[in-house]
Amino acid sequence: MSPSDTIEIELKFDVEAGLPAPELFELVAAPSNSEQSTAATEEGRATEEGRATEGSIGDPETYLLEATYFDTADTLLAKNKITLRRRTGGTDAGWHLKRPSSVAGGRRETAISFEDGGDSEVPTALREQILTVIRSAELVPVATITTDRTVTIVRDEQGRSLAEFCEDVVSAESLLPGGSTNRWAEWEFELTGGDHKLLKRARKLLLAAGARRASSESKLARAIGTQPHDDLVRALPKKASALGLVQFDLAMHRDALLMWDPIARENGHDAIHQMRVAARKIRSILQSYPGAIAPEMSAPVADELRQLAEVLGDARDREVALAANEHLLARESAPADLVKVLIEDEQVRHERSLKAVRFAMSTPRYLQMLDDLDRLIEAPIPGHAATQDARKAAAEAVGLSYAGMRRAEKKLKKLSAWSPEWVEQLHTVRKRAKAVRYTAESADPLGRRALAKAGAEAKSVQTHLGIFHDTVLNREHLAKAARNLALSRDALFVLGRMDAHEESRGRRAVRKYRRSRR
Repeated sequence: MSPSDTIEIELKFDVEAGLPAPELFELVAAPSNSEQSTAATEEGRATEEGRATEGSIGDPETYLLEATYFDTADTLLAKNKITLRRRTGGTDAGWHLKRPSSVAGGRRETAISFEDGGDSEVPTALREQILTVIRSAELVPVATITTDRTVTIVRDEQGRSLAEFCEDVVSAESLLPGGSTNRWAEWEFELTGGDHKLLKRARKLLLAAGARRASSESKLARAIGTQPHDDLVRALPKKASALGLVQFDLAMHRDALLMWDPIARENGHDAIHQMRVAARKIRSILQSYPGAIAPEMSAPVADELRQLAEVLGDARDREVALAANEHLLARESAPADLVKVLIEDEQVRHERSLKAVRFAMSTPRYLQMLDDLDRLIEAPIPGHAATQDARKAAAEAVGLSYAGMRRAEKKLKKLSAWSPEWVEQLHTVRKRAKAVRYTAESADPLGRRALAKAGAEAKSVQTHLGIFHDTVLNREHLAKAARNLALSRDALFVLGRMDAHEESRGRRAVRKYRRSRR
């Protein structure tokens, strides 16, 4: 399959059926003063209204679009502002998945043509993107929508498409129990190459022509009714308990885990790392507040998250190693055999680890873990300290983790610097600092400055020792490559230079750590 991804940024308006569209030429005709108008006229570039032409408006084209929308029986997709449809007609017949994006005012759309994805079953590539939402639920048709659409393209002076203006007459039928039919008219103005200034002008023009702000965010929402998502934990009360704080934090990091899941499946930028962080933070909360939720309920989830983090960690380590190799080789004149070992072979291993991630996140075991995590948030079995004041519980948790970091640092001072035991203990200090940071961050909703200060201190330790740990792993990787008997002498020479760079970088990181702890 070859899915295509775009960010859809559009305006949507309700209109009376038959309302004439405004003259769109105003969107690409720049106002000019009388002198500019005179000069433009002399050059033969002025319009009848005395405006300088910046673009053009295409001839309207009409299409009949017929779509079937899919969701679970309890509309989980709609509740999460996701739409999945199979549509015929127009210029993009096929399967379309739309979901929220990080772009302001935009939605991410993934499209797969019938030639690539088939026309009867939801394509696997799209199903995987919504797996954490639907889990084991079946996808069923929930609405059919037919749209008589007239499309007018707004172009710049080079003829490139800036936007599409759609005049739609919509007929919809809800297939849900008790559903009904509905018919309405609407206008859409979608950017295809233009900017937000064009969007702003279009909004002003269309509202002035009689359009009204849309009463619903999508055709499906209007067809089946708005489906709000009722989150259990919306805000932390002022007098929260330890259990309330844990529920709040778990919900936040659970949402992050689910947000990064579909991006990680596609190996999106930093997604594997962020998803692993979310998994680790959830485990950290369960470990830092062991008395909030009964261990027989929290321990199995923590163990599953540990194993998930290991799978993600392997892919992340490969990702880091590949990036480090590329960075180090960029400053060298490396022979082809070394490039193969450090880049091409590593890319193969990285892709293999990504396949393992995708497989792990598509198993019933992973989906069951998500269900169990939801239950921890929505219906936890209270532990022996569930009713403890959240402020007190957080202070104790941060204090315990901070003491663990300090003990690790005291042990470090008793070891010989740069010995294998000392290097290993630095790694332990880094892990203890990470625990302090995550625990302190779990208390952020409480607004305790002292706890935030401890978290900032731990973050500094983690950052410096994290860099050092990366260099240790990179040097081990380079040493392993050097044992390849097939490498040329030139390759071994470059490997030596790369190792020296990493050793120097690691020592600088340790010096910064030491200065920060004085």
